[in-house]
Formats: sequence, C-alpha cells, structure tokens
Amino acid sequence: MAHDVSHFLRPGTLQLPSLPPLSLYVHLPWCLRKCPYCDFNSHEMKQGDLPERRYLDALRADLEAALPLVWGREVHSIFLGGGTPSLFSPEAIDRLLSDIRARLKLVPDAEVTLEANPGTFEKDRFRAFRAAGVTRLSVGVQSFRDEHLKALGRVHDRRQAIAAVEEAAASFETFNLDLMYALPGQTLAQLDEDVHQAMALQPPHLSIYHLTIEPNTYFAKFPPATPPEDLAYAMLDRITERTAAAGLQRYEVSAYAKPGHRCWHNWNYWQFGDYLGIGAGAHGKLSFPHRIVRQVRYREPRLYMEHALAGGAVAQEEEVARADLPFEYMLNALRLKEGFALQDFTDRTGLPLSAIEHPLREAEAKGLIERDFARVRPTGRGFDFLSDLQALFLPA
Repeated sequence: MAHDVSHFLRPGTLQLPSLPPLSLYVHLPWCLRKCPYCDFNSHEMKQGDLPERRYLDALRADLEAALPLVWGREVHSIFLGGGTPSLFSPEAIDRLLSDIRARLKLVPDAEVTLEANPGTFEKDRFRAFRAAGVTRLSVGVQSFRDEHLKALGRVHDRRQAIAAVEEAAASFETFNLDLMYALPGQTLAQLDEDVHQAMALQPPHLSIYHLTIEPNTYFAKFPPATPPEDLAYAMLDRITERTAAAGLQRYEVSAYAKPGHRCWHNWNYWQFGDYLGIGAGAHGKLSFPHRIVRQVRYREPRLYMEHALAGGAVAQEEEVARADLPFEYMLNALRLKEGFALQDFTDRTGLPLSAIEHPLREAEAKGLIERDFARVRPTGRGFDFLSDLQALFLPA
C-alpha cells in the first residue's frame, strides 16, 4: 500500500520556498544485551535469533511504500542505527544498501554510516562492511576502563574497544568514536585517561555524551551514584581542552571533528533537514510545499515486520503545528556552534522571522546568543545552558 501523496500536497498554512536536503535513517533494533542507561528502541537478541532475511524484506517493503513521499529527491546520507547494526552480517548490509540504491537516488558521494560495537566484530568484519558500501563507522566505545564498561552493562572490555577502533581506522577513511562521561564513580583523572586513550587512537570524529538517567531504563529504577554537577562541568571543560589540542573542533554540543570529517547525516538533522526513517520504531520528518510531517514506525520488531510486509509500517503520522515549528527548529539549530542563518529558518520552516523576533531578543538580553543581520549563534553561556535557551522558543 503506497502512500497517497496528494493528501500531503494540498494547500496548507506554510509556504516552503524549497525542500531541504534529504537523508535516510534505517533502524536495526537488536543488540546482544540491553544497556541499563539505554532508552532507544533496542531489543535483546535471543541466542541465534536474528531474523535477518525477514527484517530486510520488511525494510524493503517499508521503503517501497514510502517512495511516493520522496519521489525525485536525492538522498545525501544513510545512517544505519540501532540497536547494534554490526550484528547483521556484511552480506545483509550489502543487500540492504543494494535495495536502497535500487529505489532511491543517492548523491555520488553519499555518506553511509553504520553503528558498530566492539564485542560484535571479528577481524576483517569491518573491512567487509566497507566493501558492502558503508563509508563511515561509528564505534560505540563509551569508556576504556573495564569497571566503567561493566557499570554501563557493555559487552566489551578495554582490549576489545582498542582493537575495534584500530580495525575501524584501518578499514575506513573516516570514523567516529563514542565516549561517555560523568559515569558512576568516575573521577576527573579517570576521564583524563579515557580521553587520552581516545586521542591516541586518532579518531577523525568524536562524540562525547554526558551519562543521563532516562525514564523507563534500568538506571531510572536503580540509579547509580554519578559525579556531582560541578565535577561534570569540569569534565566537559577538560574534554574540550584535550580535543582542541588534538586538532578536533567542537562543532556541536556533543560532537568534535577534524576538518572535513563532520558527520553529514547528523549535520542535516541539526539544520532541520528532512529524513525518511524506516525500520522498527524509526522516526522521520518530511517537508512538502505547505506542511511538515512527522512519522513513527511500529516499535516492536515482530509487529513492525508484520505491518511493513502488509504495506503499512507507519504507526503514527502528524503534521507539525505551525506554533511548534520555532521550538522544533531551535531544538536542533542551537546545538551547532555556528548557529544558523536567518534565511535558513524561513526556508526550512516556511515562517517569517517575526515568528522568532521576541524570543531572540530575550535570548540576546540574557547573553545566550549573539546575532547579526545574517546569523544567530549560541554564546558559550548559551551552550552551557542550552535547554534554557531552547525553552525560550516554546509556543506561548
């Protein structure tokens, strides 16, 4: 059952002068073990129970049904996220990317990222992913200390983490290393060691996240003792200092990259670009000349496969209300060190600048942003108090 696109093309309240760049997100929901801090749609894999072929069939059917919504548009990036996508065999990833290429027009140098975890790869597996068409690997290390990895419920140890990153560096021109800080019982000296070890592996891109206790996770029920706020701030200062010394620029709240190695896919999210999301529980955002639509796929993998194969993978679909657009835009754009061009705000939301003039003035008065006639940028203070800054744009 393909989508009836005329429903989205009818007149509406917005006036988008052009459509933003389009990305594709593919969710592969299984992992070896659910981490206690994880609130993503991930499901523990029972021994040998990975329905690879059926899931790939479902993804293909999901994509087919969605094609009318993105007809004729080029795709700039693909992100295979999870779960742990590296549990899928290189042959499966090869088939998935072939299915996508046969149906979507990819730009010649499209970025194709695969999330991979140490502990789910053997030698040459990363090389096989590269041969399948993956251009960028994102390795979920989180920490190089065994006691912290244990506390985070990770299935790998320090030795496997280092081996996985070395293998990624040997197989890919660009890759990302994921680290977390403010871990249970972590000291500043231990964080220093983690960052030192990460920098020694020379990643072209680093994502560093503060461990947060999310609702509906094991940690929410049994909270670990995490470092106090002032120590967490000191840790972030240390990270910024260390990464800058290693030639990595902080270009987004949690992202650091060497020149030419920014993650294009995430960059598109942060600039309020479009993305089609396929797979169990995947979210998507698609623009049309007079409206912006968000979609969510069925969350539970078995249910998703059933619905997708029957031609109806979308569980929820709603138009973004005009009043919510300023906040939705700022939730993304203000995470960027360079902020956003005012022209991009009107192009991506279809709203006039008057829609944000009042909160911009307030943010400026509080020292959270600086602006000129062309751009708005968060200040250092705005970066430190990002959620307060974003909240100024909530609908009244």
